Amino acid sequence: MTDTTPASEAPAATETAAAVPMTEAESREARELKKRSFKKFEFRGVDLEHLLEMKESAVYQLLNARQRRSRTRGVKHKHIQLSKKLHNSKLHLAVGEKPKCINTHCRDKVILPGMIGSVVGVHNGKTFNQVEIKPEMIGHYLGEFSITYKPVRHGRPGIGATHSSRFIPLK
Repeated sequence: MTDTTPASEAPAATETAAAVPMTEAESREARELKKRSFKKFEFRGVDLEHLLEMKESAVYQLLNARQRRSRTRGVKHKHIQLSKKLHNSKLHLAVGEKPKCINTHCRDKVILPGMIGSVVGVHNGKTFNQVEIKPEMIGHYLGEFSITYKPVRHGRPGIGATHSSRFIPLK
């Protein structure tokens, strides 16, 4: 469809609308709409505040079968020690301050809501990789966030890669 209004009238209409001052209430509403609203974190339909209040056994009921099974087979002493150390490191902190890093070899520890905000050094076989626990990590294992191998970097072929590489000069 074609526009039947003349081209000279269209800019005049937008200028008059922009020239009308907004009332104080309208400007406040506009600022509220501009404010960015953050999505609340939920794990399996339970919000973070309730997760932190729940007992550990109730949290395990929300996890997958593999994590529940590892819990029913028994809790390792090293996992209990790690939980206590993480709790103690967060006790006397100011708001917004990160706790001290706690190093561990327990790669098979399931991340629970009580661990959120902690910094854990997870051993990868050679060094300890620092991992800051976030709410999205609940239900995963610590070892998933500390890679144990050096990823392959595909680049130019080296000596012995192919038969034709015999003819590539070294320098």
